[in-house]
Amino acid sequence: MGFSPLGLIVSIVVLAPNLLLLWFPPRGRNVVVRVPRPLEGVERAGQALCLVVPAITVPGAIIWWWVLPAAVALATYDVLWCRYLVEGREQTLLYASLWRVPVPMAVMPVVVFLCAAGWLSSPWIALAAVVLAAGHIPVALLTRRAIRSTPPSPAPRPA
Repeated sequence: MGFSPLGLIVSIVVLAPNLLLLWFPPRGRNVVVRVPRPLEGVERAGQALCLVVPAITVPGAIIWWWVLPAAVALATYDVLWCRYLVEGREQTLLYASLWRVPVPMAVMPVVVFLCAAGWLSSPWIALAAVVLAAGHIPVALLTRRAIRSTPPSPAPRPA
């Protein structure tokens, strides 16, 4: 245990884009999904662990080649945030597929943290990423399913 500037950077670059939702919330209809409490708890625990664990875990041997897949996953995640902002900030964009990945905005952060675990030789970061995956991906899939099954709101009638 100890401070890791590299781990802190990983946590910040992955989780900071989520702050965009404060300034740029989804427009239009917003489907709210009831998530089972245990699953919600696992998701929140994973988010907290991925924020804190990389920053407080002194790296082992640095394995530099892990930076490449981490950077690709992070760039993909950032492109998905750009897609959300540019294409109209609809809630559906947060859960839209990319290639054959059904919820890439839930998968990419997990991939980045797993790669960071390899890069920093940290089983603790890997464990945090697995907890995040166990909660965040199923919650995203439930939300995606609910969005797809909810009929669109009727257009407002002129007065």
